[in-house]
Amino acid sequence: MAPSTSVRSVRPARVHRAWLTAAVAGAAIVTAGAFTTVPGLLVTPLHEEYAWERGQIALAASVNMVLFGLTAPFAAALMDRIGARRVVVGALLLVAAGALLTGVMTRPWQLVAYWGVLIGLGSGCLTMTFAAGVTARWFDRRRGLVTGALGSASHLGQLLFLPLLAWSVDRFGWRPPVVTLALVALAVAAAVFLLLRDHPADAGVKPYGAAEFVPRPAPAPGAAMRTLKVLARAARSGPFWLLAGMFALCGASTNGIMWSNWAPAAHDHGMRATAAASLLSLVGVFSALGAVLAGWLTDRFDPRRLLTVCFAVRALTLLALPLVFASSVTAPMLLFVAVYGLVDVATVPPVIELARRVYGADGPVVFGWTNAAHQLGAGASAFLGATARDVFGTYDVVWAALAAGCLVAALLAPAVRVRAHRPALREPGGLP
Repeated sequence: MAPSTSVRSVRPARVHRAWLTAAVAGAAIVTAGAFTTVPGLLVTPLHEEYAWERGQIALAASVNMVLFGLTAPFAAALMDRIGARRVVVGALLLVAAGALLTGVMTRPWQLVAYWGVLIGLGSGCLTMTFAAGVTARWFDRRRGLVTGALGSASHLGQLLFLPLLAWSVDRFGWRPPVVTLALVALAVAAAVFLLLRDHPADAGVKPYGAAEFVPRPAPAPGAAMRTLKVLARAARSGPFWLLAGMFALCGASTNGIMWSNWAPAAHDHGMRATAAASLLSLVGVFSALGAVLAGWLTDRFDPRRLLTVCFAVRALTLLALPLVFASSVTAPMLLFVAVYGLVDVATVPPVIELARRVYGADGPVVFGWTNAAHQLGAGASAFLGATARDVFGTYDVVWAALAAGCLVAALLAPAVRVRAHRPALREPGGLP
């Protein structure tokens, strides 16, 4: 049975508890985002210290990326079963443990186990799927804005920690920054345990903007099975494949190509590594702004039209990139960074909203699976982009192919049919 909560327990507050919940969730996502910047900084130090092959070191990052994408939908269902607070605290403890164990490793397989598996599983629980669940439970109004803000949190973590981590690795070696991140994860885990609540009813408040109090639903049993059943059910519908296809193209044309191939592409044009890294950080700044703006626009316009515009603009920027690449930072290059950055993460809020509108209470789990498609697209792009550079001797063909993919995604967006969603998948003895 669902826990009973009477209306008398509803307490008015000057600042709604939903905003505190969003802030704590954002801190967890920022922390997870910081760990995504570290593998690139560890390649050279680990190669020099242990004489490991670069492919062995990169394997840990690959495992991390795959688990990051595949964990998200299961984490969303597990949050429905035991609550977000327990899952987030457990995820942050996994991340901290993986980082601390990495500091004492002596074999390549340990890097894969600690950084690839433990941190991949932990950070995979703290993706936009988690953000979608928090937004759906705590906000009846301003959902798009909050989704955009939380969507930018991961990039904010990369932006805040990347320069500090790079400086620390150069000055103190690779171990102190890794241990510091582990301590940050432990501190955020404590904050989540103390401040995060699973549902507005737990705090005796209504969802932000809601007219009526919403009782907390009973736990949904069989989290893993429910996740697979939601996938099977969604896979029989056209909108799922459209959303997954768009998001796979999204991952291929953003972090998949940029985080692994941006620096080599810049080097081909004679740009120094420090300048290339600075431009990539600047992309993160505009990504955060674009995510918040996209969330605000999602509250006011058809998400499908917003996706069409975002993908079309991204296609144009990628087509223009070979023309503006130079050995130094120029005004056209800064313009590319600004425009591309604004549409980098701007696709997240409208996709989350479309998943909610089409699949109702199953929306966060469905978005988790589309996010897995995003990571698969990103992984394929990282590998194929480097392979194409070896074959053709230039990245120009890569930018053109990704631009074409973005145009396809722009055409797919209006085809998503938004209709009255079916009831969420029910399990025996439980509610959706």
